[in-house]
Amino acid sequence: MRGFGRLVPLCVFVVPVGIAFGVAATAEGLDPLQATVMSALVFTATAQFAAIERLNEPVAYVSLGLVTLSLSARHIVMGAALSSWINRLPVKKRLVTLFFLSDANFADAQFALQQGETDLGPFLGGGIALWLSWAGSTAIGAFGGSVLGDMNAFGLGALMLCFFAASAFGMVRQSLDLIPSVVIAGIVAALTLHMLPTGWNIILAACFGGAVSLVWHAK
Repeated sequence: MRGFGRLVPLCVFVVPVGIAFGVAATAEGLDPLQATVMSALVFTATAQFAAIERLNEPVAYVSLGLVTLSLSARHIVMGAALSSWINRLPVKKRLVTLFFLSDANFADAQFALQQGETDLGPFLGGGIALWLSWAGSTAIGAFGGSVLGDMNAFGLGALMLCFFAASAFGMVRQSLDLIPSVVIAGIVAALTLHMLPTGWNIILAACFGGAVSLVWHAK
């Protein structure tokens, strides 16, 4: 309950993105129930947005898998950072807890754990708050899209761009050494946007950004 209460205010920012996903998913061919169940089971906004863009095309599973991996690769790092605490739990509890892993409750838990706290209850509670807001807002967008009208009028199309920009800024602010990698990755992603199939520019940008980071830190 402590973690749930701490992250409830943050859910205000999750709701518009969830509504936008619900509207977009139904526009791409999913029925409202499918869109809602997808958010409840997958619970990762970036990968879900990437997936629905391919629903009206022959599904390129390898491409979709790589794009999803690149968009969600940060979870590997977050899982590793939590490993010394999460691995104390029995396997079943560990899997249930990690299902609710997201950027927000990870950051909240990291601060608490660095202060010496070892209880992962707040991490789980915060994740449940975010999950409920994500799945619930998706349902609102999916079932009520026709009532809400043209969502472009609300400027929701810019939400994902703002989300990624804020995430990148947050990482750079914590470590200025990341600036060259972020700049190079951004340039590569922009230049190859219309040259490569959807999503592959992100993979290429991640490779270039990672290579720059390796060289930079090697110095």
